[in-house]
Amino acid sequence: MQYAQINSLDPNSLSGLKLAAKTKSPESNKLVAQQFEAMFLQTVMKSMREATSSMASDDMFNSDSTRFYQGLHDQQLTAVMAQRGGVGLAKFIERQLDGSASLRPPTYDLKGPPAGTLEQAIAAPQAAAAPLGVPYSNNAQGFVEQVWPQAQQAASSLGVPAHFLVAQAALETGWGKSVITRADGSSSHNLFNIKAGKDWKGAVVEASTTEYENGQAVTRKARFRAYGSYAESFQDYASLVGQAPRYAAVRGQTDAEGFSRALQKGGYATDPAYADKLTRVINGNTLRQGMLASAR
Repeated sequence: MQYAQINSLDPNSLSGLKLAAKTKSPESNKLVAQQFEAMFLQTVMKSMREATSSMASDDMFNSDSTRFYQGLHDQQLTAVMAQRGGVGLAKFIERQLDGSASLRPPTYDLKGPPAGTLEQAIAAPQAAAAPLGVPYSNNAQGFVEQVWPQAQQAASSLGVPAHFLVAQAALETGWGKSVITRADGSSSHNLFNIKAGKDWKGAVVEASTTEYENGQAVTRKARFRAYGSYAESFQDYASLVGQAPRYAAVRGQTDAEGFSRALQKGGYATDPAYADKLTRVINGNTLRQGMLASAR
């Protein structure tokens, strides 16, 4: 049986890698071993990039866009390295698989593959890819594809990278799975959970929301804006952030953390951890893999 090459760095391909591991044939063992080594090399490469990035914070090339494309390059590089022999880890794993159904790899002191079975190690990157406070979406690619054109247009008017807006929409809606619905069950298309104040003249939908008051999370009923499409949602978001004085620091922001903190300082959300959560989504593997897959 012939196995197609699996991109183990793509969350949507991990199920194929697990299936190959279960067959235990020499061909599948070789494939699984190569892909595991690719994940290990990617972890090492990522740690190296983070270390050098922190030491060169004032470098003109040390931007979110540069890091994003550098990450794509590193993924391709580590995959090729693993296929061409890598550092020898794949051969070791392959020999272990040929003689045993499970493998206890060494523990790496760099947030790398955890000790345990090979199946646990393969599943670890998918679990780790989900930023704290945001459910991982197996359809991140579909979400990115659906909103990318609208995000580009809105981001252009604000002078910020488009993937910042995709990330915020993902944070607010759980990658599109928790968009507020109307009474009849239809979507409000409100990707940014913008509330309907007294000056809002459009459609409205009521929903429960979690607010933080004096540091405590409380549930409240609130009125939210409703739109006819996701395009309208992005347009309204761009209008709100682009015109409100309290969001002046957001406009033109190209640093992920700076963008997130400017939104929180402007009062976009009451969650005290909002900026940290949004920064993690922007810099997270889920968004990166979704963009990479959708660009193919």
